[in-house]
Amino acid sequence: MREAERKELVRRLKTYGYVTSDRVLAAMEKVPRHEFLPDSMAEIAYEDTPLPIGQGQTISAPHMVGMMLEALDLRPGMKVLEIGTGSGYHAALVAELVRPNGRVYTVERIESLGLQAKGRLKRLGYDDVEVVIADGTNGLPEHAPYDRIFAAAAGPQVPGPLKEQLADGGTLMVPVGGRMVQDLVLMTRNGDRFTERSIGSVVFVPLIGEHGYRG
Repeated sequence: MREAERKELVRRLKTYGYVTSDRVLAAMEKVPRHEFLPDSMAEIAYEDTPLPIGQGQTISAPHMVGMMLEALDLRPGMKVLEIGTGSGYHAALVAELVRPNGRVYTVERIESLGLQAKGRLKRLGYDDVEVVIADGTNGLPEHAPYDRIFAAAAGPQVPGPLKEQLADGGTLMVPVGGRMVQDLVLMTRNGDRFTERSIGSVVFVPLIGEHGYRG
């Protein structure tokens, strides 16, 4: 039942042009989104809409997740840092795309969500994802540099520590703007220079922390 719903969601994402990458579509068909939601949300897990996961946080709409994954151009063997673990769904998809030999580090500031995501990812076999409970706006310097860094929450600007921890030639994606509407900014590092472009307008929960919003 759930598998059929998942396949239908992926078909719609491809048909409507949200996602064109076969690798991203395959990952989204494989990862069970319903496993990353409260039981009360399971019936609507494969609708293309954001859903609440508790603590004022959400799991992003599948089309937005797919578009972000495609723009990040993830490849096997990459080391990736995610800011804002949430349910763990996005991290699981990234893990699928950087296998084999890739590694995903994901930082969540809300302890209860982080612990739930950690248990969920372990149960589903994502031993290549490490969940850290901390202020994600500081990044995770102990494992830097990263080939890809992305945030699943929006800040007033791109946090400086994330730029510092990006590998030369790497890509950084962060929603930037006000608390209501933001631009999804994609940055590429070339030595000490950063080039950036906007992918489009988005709506994300606030990025709270030392280098983001202050609550």
